[in-house]
Amino acid sequence: MTTLLELKEKLIRFYGKNEVFLIPLIRFAVALIVFLMINHNIGYMTSISKTPVALLLAVLCSVIPITGLIFLASLVILANMYALSLEVCLVTLLLLIIVYFLYFRFAPKNGYDVLLAPICFKLGIPCVVPVGMGLLREFYSVFAFICGTVIYFFLHGIRENAAVFGNAADEENAMTSKIVVALNQLIGNKEMYLVLAIMVVTMLIVGIIRRMSIENAWAVAIISGILFETVGLIAGYLLLGIQGKTIGVLIGSVISCIIAFIMQFLFFNLDYSRTERLQFEDDEYYYYVKAVPKAIVSGTDKQIKRFNGKDEREERINKKRFAEEMDIDEELLD
Repeated sequence: MTTLLELKEKLIRFYGKNEVFLIPLIRFAVALIVFLMINHNIGYMTSISKTPVALLLAVLCSVIPITGLIFLASLVILANMYALSLEVCLVTLLLLIIVYFLYFRFAPKNGYDVLLAPICFKLGIPCVVPVGMGLLREFYSVFAFICGTVIYFFLHGIRENAAVFGNAADEENAMTSKIVVALNQLIGNKEMYLVLAIMVVTMLIVGIIRRMSIENAWAVAIISGILFETVGLIAGYLLLGIQGKTIGVLIGSVISCIIAFIMQFLFFNLDYSRTERLQFEDDEYYYYVKAVPKAIVSGTDKQIKRFNGKDEREERINKKRFAEEMDIDEELLD
């Protein structure tokens, strides 16, 4: 454990010294993942759905705020939807306008959460998002998670029904039919409502428990949130008759739990063995304070000073002369 704590302190110092370079690098990595996922899943406009284009856009996003990344990703999504169908593009535009309103109104500082939600869904570890946000964010940041989740399920539904939208039939009701199918990916998506409800409650559970003044509050919050989310999703899928989800939920929950405990170690690692309880008062109140120290081990910087033979001889000669002048024993100077 001491080795891990020293490694943690070294990572913190390294990040502090190189923050100017690491933040653009993180933005570049997130942007590249986002654009590659868009190209892989809904890359209907082949001219922009290429890896070199994704790299150029990621480089651009590395030097602009995270909101700029969300805006560029929205433009790429709209371009791909337009290549698939004008009707789908209009529905997508309406959805993105609503998402932007919720994002800028309630969670303008949680841009990474909007992007991480669909990324984690695609990786099969969606549980890590509400648990992580419950540990590190305020309650209002749930709107960022909602925005990312809705976008993921909408685009996933569009991909599954791409054949319907790509139909070039000339019937008068073709446009209406495509709009209805596109809207149904939002209005009639029962799985999306189930996942949103379970994960919003999970975030609230984690956020409430981790604020309690109990020992190992973060660990209790993580386990409670993961268990509720796992049981809730499995039960919900069974009620909705959705098959083939149980194994994925269990594996994703285990991985999310491991990631959540890594978050705890990095951001909230306490030493409960040295807990102190203090009591004091002023003219109006009595105060009862529980103080739990952080588990921190600072690495020691060792410096070795070397002397060559000549310096040691000169030092002994000087000591001997000084001892003779002061009429004292030379050994007292060692």
